[in-house]
Amino acid sequence: MSLAARLEALLLRHWWQPRRTALAATLAPLESLYAGLSRRAADVEPQRAPVPVVVVGNLIVGGAGKTPTVIALLRALQAAGYTPGVISRGFGRDGDGVHEVRPDASPAEAGDEPLLIRRRSGVPVWVGRDRVAAARALCAAHPDVDVLVSDDGLQHRRLARDAEIVVFDERGIGNGRLLPAGPLREPLPARLAPGRFVLYNAPAPTTPLPGVCAQRSLGPALALEDWAAGRQDGAVALATLRGRRLLALAGIASPERFFSMLEAAGLQIERLPLPDHHDFAALPWPAGTPEVLVTEKDAVKLVGRALGGTRVRVVGLDFALPDSLVQDVLRLIAPPRTR
Repeated sequence: MSLAARLEALLLRHWWQPRRTALAATLAPLESLYAGLSRRAADVEPQRAPVPVVVVGNLIVGGAGKTPTVIALLRALQAAGYTPGVISRGFGRDGDGVHEVRPDASPAEAGDEPLLIRRRSGVPVWVGRDRVAAARALCAAHPDVDVLVSDDGLQHRRLARDAEIVVFDERGIGNGRLLPAGPLREPLPARLAPGRFVLYNAPAPTTPLPGVCAQRSLGPALALEDWAAGRQDGAVALATLRGRRLLALAGIASPERFFSMLEAAGLQIERLPLPDHHDFAALPWPAGTPEVLVTEKDAVKLVGRALGGTRVRVVGLDFALPDSLVQDVLRLIAPPRTR
């Protein structure tokens, strides 16, 4: 494990304690510095995109279910008659420039999450460190798009937004401290600002903020080559994999959630947690492993790789958004364009 990975693991152990640990207390001066810099960064004049913008993001560092929320929101917008597009910074990609994500792009070009969103949704996805520029470039290239979903960017205040969805998972806010003493990117507010809604990727709320809970489920298992080609005819129900020797791996922010859902489906698995955004520079499973189950976020980085004879199956995570949340968002954006 690299030094950076070991440092990250150390911080995570302290961040997700219910009370502030000695290490978190030691980092308190840096927490104050981060708070000051964040206030200065937020003091900007927001710029409007050509169409309404809905931001999906986290108050905490790392994933809490943001990507499946984006995909579920895109489906809800399409069902309501909209033609959505997505903008994202594209974490982990090479470079910061603005460009479109093609279905055949590599994770190094697009970032793993934008590439997954593009493959799953089929909507236009543009990445760029400057989200305002990405929004304008997408709308110029796709004039039929009438609403944008920003994948993350909750703290990117230069981009004006019409609605925000803040996602929390079972971990809530950890020790409740700001970076680097805790996992929070911004303080937990006493009440929600107008236009900001909370979605819990958990069976019940995990912060004092009012919100609704997503209904989450695992899809069937698809062979990696079928998933990459968009073929569904080879999908198998998870129940058919019971009683087999299976290794499950996940390079996501909360891998235990994926493992627990597989076990709840009756599968007997060996768990292999990996760091979030793991790059798969080398195959992480032992030689001779017959079958591996992976998340879609990991699958985008395994497509086209030599797998050493191991059969890789992809298991997707699906969210169903409560209708009340969808209606709250729809009330804040302009009606879909008539075609």
